[in-house]
Amino acid sequence: MIEHLDPSRYRRMPWKNGAGTTTTIAEQAGVWQFGRTPITAAGPFSDYTGFDRLQVLVAGSGLVLDTPDGEIDVRMPFRPVRFAGETPIVSRLEAGPIEVVNLIGLRAVVRPGLAILSAGEAQTLGKGTHIAYCPGGTATLAAIGWYAPAASRRNMSHEPSARNRHSSGTPRPA
Repeated sequence: MIEHLDPSRYRRMPWKNGAGTTTTIAEQAGVWQFGRTPITAAGPFSDYTGFDRLQVLVAGSGLVLDTPDGEIDVRMPFRPVRFAGETPIVSRLEAGPIEVVNLIGLRAVVRPGLAILSAGEAQTLGKGTHIAYCPGGTATLAAIGWYAPAASRRNMSHEPSARNRHSSGTPRPA
């Protein structure tokens, strides 16, 4: 089943540490969450003990995540990073405010993945929940038995998303 995720139904949620907000695009409560977040000031990240976190810079440049073991480099857009939610992190902004896409998954239940595709690239996916997100421009989503050419679907230029639920209905198990 392919389900269009309507931007009017996205939810703005405060960060666990109260220092900002995220726009939740899709989630399975307590198991995984996918969203887009502006980071406007340096500061500590929320503790997500037991969760894996994936993050990719989608607007701006110069995000660095300082950890006790060194830095996680998120300076370049569209290069995902993965880290444990319990890792103490303080963000550093080298060139002003930025925006990131976040995928957070409960480690004991799911193994979240995040892939960045360039124009003309395709990816084959197995069973599970998959989210196609285009942070700008247009995209075409095709699945076995279903195809949506760019000209026949909604404008995908402002926070578009689609979720593809295969038979299992959940992200790939860990």
